[in-house]
Amino acid sequence: MPYRAPLPEYRFLLDRILGFPAIAATARFADATPETTDAILTEAARLSEVTLAPLNRVGDLNPARLENGIVRTSPGFAEAFRAVAEGGWIGMSANPAYGGMGLPTTLNTCVTEMMSSACLSLQLNPMLTQGQIEALDHHASDAIKALYLPKLISGEWNGTMNLTEPQAGSDVGALRTRAEPLDDGTHAITGQKIYITWGDADFMANTCHLVLARLPDGEAGVKGISLFMVPKFLPDADGNPGTRNGLHVVSLEHKLGIHGSPTCVMQFDGAKGWLVGAPHKGMAAMFTMMNNARLGVGMQGVAQAEAAFQQALTYAGDRKQGKTTLGTGAIIDHADVRRMLAEMKAEVFASRAIGLACACAIDMATATNDAAWRARAALLTPIAKAYGTDTGHLVAHLGVQVHGGMGFIEQTGAAQYARDVRITQIYEGTNGIQAMDLVGRKMMDGGDAAFALMDEMDRAIQQAGPALADLATPMLAATHALREATKTLLAQGMNDRFAGAVPYQRAFARVLGSHYHLMAAHADPAREPLARFAIRRLLPEHGALLAQVSEGAAGLYALTPEALAL
Repeated sequence: MPYRAPLPEYRFLLDRILGFPAIAATARFADATPETTDAILTEAARLSEVTLAPLNRVGDLNPARLENGIVRTSPGFAEAFRAVAEGGWIGMSANPAYGGMGLPTTLNTCVTEMMSSACLSLQLNPMLTQGQIEALDHHASDAIKALYLPKLISGEWNGTMNLTEPQAGSDVGALRTRAEPLDDGTHAITGQKIYITWGDADFMANTCHLVLARLPDGEAGVKGISLFMVPKFLPDADGNPGTRNGLHVVSLEHKLGIHGSPTCVMQFDGAKGWLVGAPHKGMAAMFTMMNNARLGVGMQGVAQAEAAFQQALTYAGDRKQGKTTLGTGAIIDHADVRRMLAEMKAEVFASRAIGLACACAIDMATATNDAAWRARAALLTPIAKAYGTDTGHLVAHLGVQVHGGMGFIEQTGAAQYARDVRITQIYEGTNGIQAMDLVGRKMMDGGDAAFALMDEMDRAIQQAGPALADLATPMLAATHALREATKTLLAQGMNDRFAGAVPYQRAFARVLGSHYHLMAAHADPAREPLARFAIRRLLPEHGALLAQVSEGAAGLYALTPEALAL
């Protein structure tokens, strides 16, 4: 089934639920007029549906491959990437001083979702470049910005992030890559990095690697790590790709999914690199790129869920099996199939709303420099990443189930969504790490940002009106339970928090997603049936999840390795 971009959903959420007009009313984003917004969403939808979507299956069947040291990409990817680059999509939110459009992150987030639904493997290329653009704009020297940003924004060059090493995954501080100072002020970078998405491509003029490495005087752990720009080709005096740098692709990983995206093992052998940001402060600079990517990955999950839902809905309407209550014979009229489709739809709406709410908070923080908006954006980032990708995994697997036996057959394409989306729960920080971030770093304010969001939810419940009283009542109870669980969490030691972090994060997302469903039903009565399904059937899960928060870590460690092996 051809993918269709959910433009009505974006317009409804932005205009009637999430307050995007307030963003457009700021001086910073005054160019995001209704006409401009509509034109951007419409054109991005056309590009995604017509140019990118036909390549999704192509990339799956014709993976990127390493041939004589050159990464050969999937057929059609080069032409599609050119269409993305020439349309200015990579630089949508980038600094206009370097050729970007300076548009809101919220619009870019909608575009990220559409392109990810259409062809996740290809969309990873511009998404990582956008993250690098933001990191350089915030942390690099003026000389590096002037040289690299225009090329990255135009799509002539692409950007990567190099964190992981064979022995240093989530424990980034265990990295061994070295940076030796050279006489000309640059550094020689030596080491190996793994899992480097789009680490090379045959259609890019240059690939620019942001690499974490340790200077000779860097202390052990993350506090001694620095960040370096290490291009594949060294720019010449005119800023064009010159001589080859001391790096190469060792191999490409053979993966469960996203076959069209080359995942490289990179070797750096004294490669010339330029320091980005202050010495030993590399993680702070890299986190700028990672936070950008975490929201993007959350929307990748939403995107795959949307595409899987669309296909499942069409299949369920066409497939005839047995007698149904409504007499059509189509499986969509079987109660359990209807249940699965309703769950898919409800989860997609809620996760999209949370992701776009995070983007709106980022834009308001940028436009106003208000600490409260910055705190809201920080709080929502791990929730958006984890819930969006959990939703992608759940919905893609429900899509296979709706297809029945045909879902297990690769020809239908349902299985590809399940394979492709699985990585999103892992990369850019596993969802467990997102949960630990939520209950740890994001609660260092004593829960102020979380409680402020709950206060906002309570006010919306009060405004729901008598027609939605049977939905407002369980919502009020749920926000109260979330508030009390947050207080319990804040009173715990950190390892006890970590033990209940994932259930807490899921419960938070469940309550927040239900909040947006209630707001949607209040804004448009046609959306009440879906809100009723979400609140009456899915929201009750929050109670079981929050019950785990007070258990702490003792019970987990009582299950010794020996006990687990019994």
